[in-house]
Amino acid sequence: MQVSVESTGNLERRVILSLPAGDVEAQIGSRLREIAHNVRIKGFRPGKVPTKVVEQRYGGQVRAEIVDGLLRQGLDQAVRENELRVAGLPQVTPGEDAAEGELKYVAAVELVPEFGDLDMTKLEVVRHTAEVTDADIDRMLENLRQQRGSWSKVERAAKAGDLVNVETYSILDGARMPAEGVEKTSTVLGTAAMYPEVETALVGMQAGEEKTLDVTLPADWHAVQFAGKTLTSTFKLGEVFEQALPDIDAAFIRSFGVKSGDIEQFKADIRSNLERELKGALMNRLRREVGDQLVAAYKDVELPPRLVENEANALQANAAEQARRQGQQLNADPSAFQEAARKRVLVGLLVGEVARRNDLRLEPERLNETMRLIASTYEQPEQVIALYRNDQQLMQGLQNRVMEEQVIDWIAERAQHTEQALSFQDALNS
Repeated sequence: MQVSVESTGNLERRVILSLPAGDVEAQIGSRLREIAHNVRIKGFRPGKVPTKVVEQRYGGQVRAEIVDGLLRQGLDQAVRENELRVAGLPQVTPGEDAAEGELKYVAAVELVPEFGDLDMTKLEVVRHTAEVTDADIDRMLENLRQQRGSWSKVERAAKAGDLVNVETYSILDGARMPAEGVEKTSTVLGTAAMYPEVETALVGMQAGEEKTLDVTLPADWHAVQFAGKTLTSTFKLGEVFEQALPDIDAAFIRSFGVKSGDIEQFKADIRSNLERELKGALMNRLRREVGDQLVAAYKDVELPPRLVENEANALQANAAEQARRQGQQLNADPSAFQEAARKRVLVGLLVGEVARRNDLRLEPERLNETMRLIASTYEQPEQVIALYRNDQQLMQGLQNRVMEEQVIDWIAERAQHTEQALSFQDALNS
């Protein structure tokens, strides 16, 4: 195999790989004969399957595997001999000018940029802290009661905490919305699901009662043509429902999987779950904080263009999928995600470079702890752990996540940092 490398940019290389067609065919033939000796195909005795049949069934797959293996060997050779530090996956395409008896491929390779000095002590990082208090546990208990509550219709004026049905229509710039009929909705008064002036008006109303009031839409209203405008809305209150909450007794506790029905054990389980959630939220905050500092310090570094483009495409696809799940349609192309993609790529490359220069290695204890924490949220934790251990892709994703968190912690410990205490609720709010 012949391998050559050409520079096509500061961070781009063109690796040309020439494979003798005869050598490739020989390896393919050898692999097919090996398969023919062991494969079982209906209608043929073991070891007696004709080569033609084996080739028809397995030839394409074998060819792809052989060529892929040879290309990887050639790329590895090019990387070693030219001391290339590759960023992302090479883009391999067939060469157009292959000579007779030759297979030629071209790999477009992007490189990790030169970051120069990586002095993390120059960064200024705010490290947030928080803890789970008894009040947080009591609040969660109340939320669980709310989830298990039942609603019953009442014949009285609506008050805070009631579930109400509402019919409404509005007039804006002389136009009626909707043009015909009314919009029907339900809300729990006091949850701020509707505008404050609307909820205030609904409190004290009786079923069948109607009110009209002016509502000013926020300046950042999703429909730009209506943002900041005042509309006249008419509301008619429908049925009113009052919630009955269950007692926190042994039966209630057992319904959440605590077989003993003991309140203290239930609270201990809630605390454990909240602490796990808090740990993840604080790490996300630290990741953003360190990431912002890295982006500010190295914003002028040139980045591999295709790597940024691929990240923008991925962000656009994720946003489109989220919009689809919400019954919406995303009208934005990948260019709208370029800045976010550039930041993500820059932070990812910097984290990898910090790990490389400081010889940071994945800590098995931290990996196992994270895996156990993830598994503990499921009914059968051991099965989840086994799933991770037996799925290479799942495990690789977890290893990447844990390694990134290790490096983020390492950077934060060496940066100039101040601590800022938050409540549990504030810590969870992004």
